[in-house]
Amino acid sequence: MHNKKILNIGIDLGTSRSVIVCDNGIRQAIPSFIGYPKDAVSQKLIGGDVVYGEDAIKNRLSVHLYRPFDKGVLLQDKSDKNGEEHIKASEIARSLLRKLIAYAFEEEEDKNLLIRGVIGAPALASLNNKKDFLEIADGVLDDVMIASEPFCVAYGMNILTNALIIDIGAGTTDLCRMHGTIPGADDQITTFKAGDYVDKNFLELIEKKYKEANFTVNMIKRFKEENASISEQGEKLFIELPINGKPTSCDVTSELREACRAIVPDIVEGIRKLVATFDPEFQNDLKQNVILAGGGSRIIGLHKEIENYMKKTLGYGKVTRVEDSLYAGANGALMLCKDMPDEYWDELKTRK
Repeated sequence: MHNKKILNIGIDLGTSRSVIVCDNGIRQAIPSFIGYPKDAVSQKLIGGDVVYGEDAIKNRLSVHLYRPFDKGVLLQDKSDKNGEEHIKASEIARSLLRKLIAYAFEEEEDKNLLIRGVIGAPALASLNNKKDFLEIADGVLDDVMIASEPFCVAYGMNILTNALIIDIGAGTTDLCRMHGTIPGADDQITTFKAGDYVDKNFLELIEKKYKEANFTVNMIKRFKEENASISEQGEKLFIELPINGKPTSCDVTSELREACRAIVPDIVEGIRKLVATFDPEFQNDLKQNVILAGGGSRIIGLHKEIENYMKKTLGYGKVTRVEDSLYAGANGALMLCKDMPDEYWDELKTRK
């Protein structure tokens, strides 16, 4: 047993954005980017040795810009688990986590405080991926647990049975069916067609249509996040791009819709598999309670598009969206963190 005061934190270390929610009322979200100055001039510009989030993106011409996660997991050196790329990504991710945890303290951190955290991970993160998250948290959190991100969403909404959660992030789209127990491997599916995949398709379609336009993926990403839609009812969408140095209004309505639709077939196929392998007496209940979460859930018309596909392949489907797509996963992780008894955390420590 311990005599320290406990601070519980729910954490979502995302490919594009990282979030914490604390039981002291503080919550914070920042882009998952870190920048290190290129030289003495850039160090003076950013006012230090490191810059995070939006400030890192804003100063990306002056810094070495890093995003430590890819497809929802830590960047890996394909040839060597302990390669340079992996070690650097681990150090950068730990620095990002420290920055997030620092937001939890309005004043100086209380040294007599026990910090517990639940970190949301992709639905089918491998054993090594989970170990990576644990290593990142080592020395930052006193107690840590890794949980499936869509499970955290469901837990936070108190939807523990007869539901199918679809968490659409930047690197992965995770599907998880809930049936009153902790979901197993058979209950979850991960695809890599998510927000980054939409960005890639959108960029390629614009390049094809406006060959002389000059733009970056960051410009495209920001426009997509503000305007993403697959609805045929909306207004025309125009983005201002420099063509031969002159700002030009470019119609990208059909290109954005096509890029956003690219993730739908894999999502619906995942739904079909999870429904078809579920207890037949409860399959209709599952189809009636499909819930979209994550940044991708904000795509206008996406829930209706998935419903239409479900009607064709499964006969019926009802899809809704979470109200707070940014914090839903971290909120659930916080609730899970608070609900776990002290004995559970003590047991976790003995396994290390």
